[in-house]
Amino acid sequence: MITESTARKLGEIDIVDISGHLSLDHTLLSIERSILNLIEQGSRKLVVNLSGLVSIDSAGVGMLMGCSGQMEQKQGKLRIAGAQGGVARTFEVVHLGRVAALDADLDAACRALGESGA
Repeated sequence: MITESTARKLGEIDIVDISGHLSLDHTLLSIERSILNLIEQGSRKLVVNLSGLVSIDSAGVGMLMGCSGQMEQKQGKLRIAGAQGGVARTFEVVHLGRVAALDADLDAACRALGESGA
């Protein structure tokens, strides 16, 4: 399965959809660059939608943590939505919820950003 990402906007919220496998390769670096570019261009409400993601390795987790930290430094909010199966289990094992906001699905993440005032 090929890793794919698309960016879109829903009102004031930027959404990056990632599907496939998120692991250490050139695609991961490209996705990270696109997320960081959104943050640098002024995005302050961002959801990374992983509902189509099948697997993730430590490099993918590290990338999400780094992007979350960058958004926090810019006084914005980044939420990670839709992790399922092995991806959700990986997040539990590494306690990703301690450093990044996790939501069950895209709608929940967008609702949380709408209520956050960020």
